[in-house]
Amino acid sequence: MVSRTSISPARPIDAARARGDVARSPAVRRTLIVVLVLNALVAFVKVVVGIRTGALTVLGAALESSLDMFNNVIGVMLVRVASRGPDEDHPYGHDKFETLGALAIVGFLSISCFELLREGVSSFMGRRLPVSVGSVDVTVIVFTLVINVVVVIYERRRGRELGSAFLLADAAHTGSDILVTLLAVGSRVLSGSAWPHLDGVLAIMVALIIAWSGYRILRESIPILVDERAIAAEELKSVVLAVPDIRDVRKIRSRSTASGQLFAEVTISVSGSRSVDEAHRLADAVEEAIAREFGTSEVTVHVEPA
Repeated sequence: MVSRTSISPARPIDAARARGDVARSPAVRRTLIVVLVLNALVAFVKVVVGIRTGALTVLGAALESSLDMFNNVIGVMLVRVASRGPDEDHPYGHDKFETLGALAIVGFLSISCFELLREGVSSFMGRRLPVSVGSVDVTVIVFTLVINVVVVIYERRRGRELGSAFLLADAAHTGSDILVTLLAVGSRVLSGSAWPHLDGVLAIMVALIIAWSGYRILRESIPILVDERAIAAEELKSVVLAVPDIRDVRKIRSRSTASGQLFAEVTISVSGSRSVDEAHRLADAVEEAIAREFGTSEVTVHVEPA
């Protein structure tokens, strides 16, 4: 049996993609730094106004923005680790550290979801006391809402462009902050209305929206962490069988990383009369075929006699 392992040669378009993968991690870090600066601005404004006015609601919002900053700092460090190449302890690279960061954000979302549900139930039971909001509070809320909307739009767009699970998860977390802030404004408006319990209904609705966001992040992250197959076996098999002189495909395994790199293991059978050199040539041909079809990949090909 002949075993062959290499990084697949790629077409010009795939080579360009490979160069893009090299620049991906710095681009993700730059995006997080921009978001960090914007969150720092929001936190600074809230702290200044909160100290001057003594408004606990604003100081509480400042703490929330500070947690966003902390999350961004953690993200920068995790993405830096994820950008490292393979080493002796991590032969497949460090990409999964970015996915772990996305799961950490799910933890923050879970806390927000729990607090909102608790507040919603308290409102139904009539235990929550109304809180007055002054004009300064409203001005700060509107200002920070605008910045947060910009952050969500920018971070979500960059996350899709770079294929970053962490950026998309962080955008979802900031989006939940916007919903919470809007809920706070709405609850104050409704506090004196004829629907006092509508505040609790809104809280529960927002909690469910946040829970859905967390579920979507888990749905994208868990398959990578548990090495779910990246490509259907039949699809990969058809690509391999299209290579001339391949008799059969006996075994196929595949998985992918957060950056989209494909890892595959393929066992092929060829005529027993083939020489070792010919077997290696067929292994190279299989690697090239997979690279042409699926992009940047690292393929292990095992050759067995038919």
